[in-house]
Amino acid sequence: MTNPFEPKQDKAVWQQENAFEGAGLHDDRLGSGKNLDSILRIPVTIQVVLGSATMPVANLMKLGRGAIVPLDHRVGEPVDVVVNGRIIARGEVVVVEDDNSRFGISLTEIVGPPTNDLNG
Repeated sequence: MTNPFEPKQDKAVWQQENAFEGAGLHDDRLGSGKNLDSILRIPVTIQVVLGSATMPVANLMKLGRGAIVPLDHRVGEPVDVVVNGRIIARGEVVVVEDDNSRFGISLTEIVGPPTNDLNG
């Protein structure tokens, strides 16, 4: 009797995978040499979140030039560095040395992958 929870693998697929390994053709797989270099060159957009605010639409409609919207982060608190909607690091806002008209981030913490801990 077969176990319904055991993953099934087609015999032809298994033979094909083993044939690649035996022939030394496994270098063209996704996580290897040439393909990994291609993946590492993919550009991603990094966002730095200084803070956020919540307000009723009526207050939003009253905003005009020169209005100040207070954010939930305070001066000196670390800002979040976000890639693809996921916080990857936190850091401090700094002025870029080579160009005083630009800001940068000095990373102070690298955030690990999210845990699936059921205990909270």
